[in-house]
Parts: sequence; structure tokens; C-alpha cells
Amino acid sequence: MSGGHGASAVRETLRRIGLATFVSALLGFFSLPLLWLAFAPFDAGPELTASLPEFTLRNFEVLLDNPYALASLRNSVLLAAGTAALVVASAALAAYALSRVRVPGRDALLYALLLLSSIITGTAAMVPVFLLAFNLNLIDSRLGVILVLTGGLLPTAIFILKDFTDATPPSYEEAARVFGASPFQVLRHVVAPVIRPGLATVTVWTVAQVWGDFLMPFLLLRNPDKAPASVIMYTFYTEGGQPNLALISTFSLLYSLPVVAMYLFVSRRYGFRFHGGIKR
Repeated sequence: MSGGHGASAVRETLRRIGLATFVSALLGFFSLPLLWLAFAPFDAGPELTASLPEFTLRNFEVLLDNPYALASLRNSVLLAAGTAALVVASAALAAYALSRVRVPGRDALLYALLLLSSIITGTAAMVPVFLLAFNLNLIDSRLGVILVLTGGLLPTAIFILKDFTDATPPSYEEAARVFGASPFQVLRHVVAPVIRPGLATVTVWTVAQVWGDFLMPFLLLRNPDKAPASVIMYTFYTEGGQPNLALISTFSLLYSLPVVAMYLFVSRRYGFRFHGGIKR
């Protein structure tokens, strides 16, 4: 008996050591790029290796001298904010309608839109989107980019918010209607506060998608003064195709901070937690 318990204890110890080793290797694999991103902007001669930097702020000075760097970050904020506002507002209205109105084939329609939005990606729809924007005089227009990105993100946003709306008890709305509230007032003052974590989730997801999108701004915007950071970053290469690591690392650090800060703020303010079947 004691021998069996001893062998079991050894196996359990080896299992824990193996699991700890695997987790440590995995964390190290994903941590190295983050360490490079943290150190390279302050290194006088950054390379594709993580090492202690030869500290300097020269990289930031060179980046600020670039006429498009800071303007591109502002453009990214405008595109992300405009798209997020349009997606959240439209998705909230559509999700509420699909959740409360019994339409024949409602679920099939929602799943079809979600499936098509996943299959027909930006690359597959590149030519028709460009022709549509050209015919509507939306080439080199931020509004055109916002509308195109909204159309691509809306099906998934509706799908996410409908799940939150379905979990909202209809009795809340019925009580508001008894006191004379209109459908819009019910949505604004009753439903929206309850599904607020869902709205925050969709907002963060939309901003992250728009923030990192390259194809549509590159395709529809001709003026570099309107280009977002995702497009301007690709200009930090030499004519021979060699990356300027000093500029790319410095710009990448500045480029990532707004999204990380937004995620931390929203996560701290609302949280993305599930309690049983009800989202809070």
C-alpha cells in the first residue's frame, strides 16, 4: 500500500512539474514579443531580439518629426469612434427588435447574416466594395470607410447583443409601458442599462477591429493626411523593403496603448463576467 501511494505521489509530482514547465514555456513564448515592444522603442539600435536597451529617447523625437505619425493616430481614433458609435447604436436597435418581435425565419436570417459576414471578408468583397464606394462618391472619405466597416461588423454585433437582450426580463418593459413609456424610452431607460455590459463588449470589440484594420482604409483613402495608423505604419520601410525597427517599434508602442487603456477601463468599469445564464 505504501509503495502504491509513493508511486502515485511521484506521478502527481511529475505531472505538476511537467504542467508548470509547459505553462512557463508558453508564457515565455508569448511574453518575448511584448518585452521587445516594451524595450525596443528606448533602444538606440533595436534589433529583432529582446535585450536590455541602450537607453535613448531619440526614437520618439524622430517619430514626432514624421508629418503623418500623430495625424494617423488621430485618424484612427476618428474611424474607430465613428464606427463604434454607428455599430453599437444600430446593433442595439436591431437586437432589441429581433429579440422582442416574432418574425418568421428570424433565427435563420441572423445566422445567415453572421455566416456571410464571416465568409465574405474584406479581401473577397474588395472589388464590389470599391465600386460601390466609387459610385456613391465615397472614395477618399472617412465616412465611406466608416460605413463599409460598419456593414462588415454589424451582423456579429447584433448576434452578441441579441443574447444579452434575450436575458432581459420582459416584465421590466411591461412595467415601463404601464407608466406610458414609448418604445424608444423603454429601450433607452430600461433595456440599455441592463445590457450595458454587452454594449461595452461590442464597443471594445468594434474599436479593436477597426483599430487594426488595414485593407479598407488602404483601399478607400487616397490622401495620406486621412490615413489611419495601420496604413501609415507600412510606410516605415526603406525602398529595399527593410523595416525601420526604431520607428516601427516606437510607433507600435504608441499605437497599442489606446486600445489597451480602453480595454482596461471598460473591463474595470463593467467587467466581462457571466453569472449563471445572466450577463452582468
